[in-house]
Amino acid sequence: MRVGIAGTGFMGSTHARGWAETEAEISAFLAEEMALAEPLAERFEAKIYTDFEEMLDNVDLVDICTPTYLHHEMVMKSAAAGKHVMCEKPLARTLEQGREMVRTCRQKSVMLFPAHVVRFFPEYSGARDAVVRGDIGQPAVIRLARETFCPKKAGDNWFLDFEKSGGIILDLMIHDLDYAQWLCGEVESVYAKSIGIENAGLPFDHALVILEHRSGALSHVESSWAFPPPEFHTRFEIAGRDGLITFDSDESTPIGLHLHSGCSEDTPDIPLPASPLHKSPYHMEIERFYNAVKEGTPPPVSAEEGLAALQIALAAIESAGSGVPVTLKHLPEVEA
Repeated sequence: MRVGIAGTGFMGSTHARGWAETEAEISAFLAEEMALAEPLAERFEAKIYTDFEEMLDNVDLVDICTPTYLHHEMVMKSAAAGKHVMCEKPLARTLEQGREMVRTCRQKSVMLFPAHVVRFFPEYSGARDAVVRGDIGQPAVIRLARETFCPKKAGDNWFLDFEKSGGIILDLMIHDLDYAQWLCGEVESVYAKSIGIENAGLPFDHALVILEHRSGALSHVESSWAFPPPEFHTRFEIAGRDGLITFDSDESTPIGLHLHSGCSEDTPDIPLPASPLHKSPYHMEIERFYNAVKEGTPPPVSAEEGLAALQIALAAIESAGSGVPVTLKHLPEVEA
């Protein structure tokens, strides 16, 4: 299986390392400038293309690691060429684009995998496994946070162009919006507040979102680009009828299970077992997708799940702008 990776920046090189751990062949990279891509291409003995359609003619599968605003065009061209697609989150810049991408891939019998990598971090997957097992009963209140520094404001930085990236909610918070729906099911309404200020030429963005799930659960989601570099912090609390699961990336023992049953002052907290991180989450998601393509089984994250995460994020952006909650319409099945 010949893989072509569109994009040679941080995410493209990260995905390349993941693909290198599979039996697939990294045969091509798409880059704007040949010189900048040469070290990566040499490392993986791949050819560099500057024309996407030319690359498509020489690969079996496409991994799209380009800026968000380019996803739609590249997925559509990949589907037209009959190539399976792995696409970095968010799936698209607009819901209309996302629906067209999903519909076209289905029509062309092409697998479309939205790369929501947080699902593959052992703490997050381990916590969901505990919820599915019923360890804490029905989840009721979830708190999720992802806090880091603002992408550098240098040159043509597409992250800081809202029309291209969707800002902090669509680019960063969508990780946790996707996780919340994976954990608690469909979202019924979204209420959001955000703030953006300029300091030393950098926008310090911060957003808070409340999701009301159809199950009755509430998710409180917080994301920030207001921290000084190289700070990066994540944490969550998942509260259910029978207990609490916690995670804090800053703690030496970051994940724990705290149960109501049999609790007393002398009852210690129970560490929640999580799979040891033998592989990077990026390697795990790529390996799962590679096996799905090879075996003809569903991808580890469906295109419809990527579309649902996009809908939630766009509703949060709308709510932050209007100041009122947004009720989500049930996404009908995308027809082929």
